[in-house]
Amino acid sequence: MSIRVDLSESIATLTIDRPAVKNALNRETVEECLEALAELAGNDEASVVILTGSGESAFVSGSDINEIRERTRDDGLAAMASSLCSAVDHFPRPTIAAVNGYALGGGCELALACDVRIASETAKFGQPELGLGIIPAAGGTQRLPRIVGLGWAKHLVLTGEIIDAKQALAIGLVTMVTPAGQLMVRARELAKKILRQGPLAARLAKVALNASARVDLDSGLLLETLAQAICYASEDKQEGATAFLEKRKPKFTGK
Repeated sequence: MSIRVDLSESIATLTIDRPAVKNALNRETVEECLEALAELAGNDEASVVILTGSGESAFVSGSDINEIRERTRDDGLAAMASSLCSAVDHFPRPTIAAVNGYALGGGCELALACDVRIASETAKFGQPELGLGIIPAAGGTQRLPRIVGLGWAKHLVLTGEIIDAKQALAIGLVTMVTPAGQLMVRARELAKKILRQGPLAARLAKVALNASARVDLDSGLLLETLAQAICYASEDKQEGATAFLEKRKPKFTGK
């Protein structure tokens, strides 16, 4: 197995575990990640998922170059890495990328697919695909400009420049930078903040927020209204409002 999955306190941690190749993605790793995400999606105990890489040197350093050299046009159309990023993007509950070290190419795109990205101070981000004669095709040309703006996205893709965590924070690629040894501690603290929210509301908020970059304003507002109507009809809404008035912590059930 080239991945590890741990579940505790309703937080699942999916770790890419190929340290010998800086956690590069190959076909086997992608398939294992897809299977793990499908299992976690069906497990109501997994309320938040943290994605990270083993060791301190890399989150995911990109796709395995040996495989890239052998890929054909049909492999490109199969969009293997893109399918993984889409699975993360559409995962039904919140996801956090805890970026430790290099997040390059497909690794940067995997982080972009997560709902929240935090980084250790040693993290490095980049989209160096043009230097291999290919383009970022796991969402890099689409998610990156939606997150950092078209100007920075073009800069990073067209130059292949690798930026550090401080610059990633400045352009909005990540929302938090931590000391290297504190990354997973901070990731779990962030996950626990999410866990304190209404779980049904969190799922619906993710759907509506994702739609904001993909549909026109009127369609997005309609989706938001429908999501709110579902929330209003939920037991969680009743519990949340009652707990607030009674000055106690709510006991949400996701119903």
